[in-house]
Amino acid sequence: MDLKKCKRETQLVYGEACKTTGSHIQPIYQTSTFVFDNVDQGANRFAGEEEGYIYSRLGNPTVKLLEDKMALLEEGEDATIYGSGMAAVSAGILAFVEQGDHIVAQRCLYGCTHSFLSHIVTKWGIEVTFVDDASNPESFKNAMRPNTKIIYIETPANPAMQLTDIKACAEIAHNGGARLIVDNTFMTPYLQRPITLGADLVLHSATKYINGHGDVVAGILIGNKEDMDHIRMTTQKDIGGITSPFDAWLMLRGVKTLAIRMKEHEKNAMKVASFLENHPKVERVYYPGLPSHPQHELAKIQADGFGGMISLELKGGLEAGKTMMNTIEIFHLAVSLGTVDSLIQHPASMTHSPVPVEERCAAGITDGLVRISVGIEDAEDLIQALEKSLSTI
Repeated sequence: MDLKKCKRETQLVYGEACKTTGSHIQPIYQTSTFVFDNVDQGANRFAGEEEGYIYSRLGNPTVKLLEDKMALLEEGEDATIYGSGMAAVSAGILAFVEQGDHIVAQRCLYGCTHSFLSHIVTKWGIEVTFVDDASNPESFKNAMRPNTKIIYIETPANPAMQLTDIKACAEIAHNGGARLIVDNTFMTPYLQRPITLGADLVLHSATKYINGHGDVVAGILIGNKEDMDHIRMTTQKDIGGITSPFDAWLMLRGVKTLAIRMKEHEKNAMKVASFLENHPKVERVYYPGLPSHPQHELAKIQADGFGGMISLELKGGLEAGKTMMNTIEIFHLAVSLGTVDSLIQHPASMTHSPVPVEERCAAGITDGLVRISVGIEDAEDLIQALEKSLSTI
C-alpha cells in the first residue's frame, strides 16, 4: 500500500503488523545493542556497506518506525528522533554551521531556543542576527550576509503567536545559499507542512502535540535524505541526544490520534478565543483563527487550520494575569503545551525567563502576556472556568 496516496488521517493511524510474530502493534525493541552474525557483517555495517542495526544510539527498530511515520506526515524523506525538543534544535543547527558562519533568526522564539542561539553558538564564533518583525520577510532578507547558513523561524511564534511567511523565507534562504529551519511544534504536520512550502528542515518538540499526553519529552527533525544522513552521522551520533525505544513507542501510540485531537484543540480554541476577545477585562487576544489577527489571511494560506494555542493581554497587566492563573479551575498552571488537558502559564516568568527583559519586550513578550494551551475538554466548561477566574480580577 502506498501511504503517500492516503489521506492524513489514514497515514496517522496505519502501521504494519510485526513481520516476525504477526503482532498487531509493533514491539518495543528495548535493547542497547544488536548481535552480528559474524565479524564481516559487523565491519560492513560500521562501514555503511550493509544495512542493519548496530547500537541503539545509531538506530533502533522502534525509533525507525517513528522516523518513517514523521517523514511521511511532514512530506520529507527522512527523520531523526531526540530525547528533547532542544536536542533536536541543537542537532539541526550545529550540523550546518561552523566558526565564522552566520544565522538569522526571529527574536520571538521559545526561551531556550533563544538562549541557545544568543549564548551557546556564539561561544564558537558563530554570529546570530535576531529579526524583530518576523511578519515581514524583508526583515530576514535585510539581515542576510554572504556567510549566512541558516534562517530559523517558528510560526506561529511562541508565545506571541506572530506568523512568518514560510514560502517567502525559503526563497530568501535559498537565494542566499542558506537553509530554512522551521519549528512546526504549534501546528503539527496535520495542520501545516513547511517542507511543501520550501523549508529544508522541520522540527518538533514532540513532547507536545505529537505525543499529546504529557508523558514523554522528545524532539524530531525531518528533512531530505542527504541532510538527515549528515545529521545522523554527526550531531546525533557524536553528541548523542537520542530518545529511548519506549518513548518512541509512546509517541507512535500518541500520533495515531493526532487528527482527532487537533480538530478538538482547534474547535475549542476558536470558541475560547472568541469568548476572550469579547471580554471586558481582556485587552487583546492573539489567535490566528480570529479575523482580528493581523496575519489571519496568511494563516489561511499556509496552513490547514489555526491550532490550539492562544495568547492574551489582560487589562491590569502582570498582577491581573497572576490573579487569573492563581484562581482558575480546570486549566492546570503548568508549562509545556499540546496535551489533551488545558494548560495556562506566564511566559515572562516561566518559559521565556531566560530571555532578557528588553529582548522579550522587543519580541512582544510583555510581562502581562498569558499563554493558554487549549485542551480537548468541553469548551463550555473551559469558558465557564475562564469567566469565573476573570471575575476575580
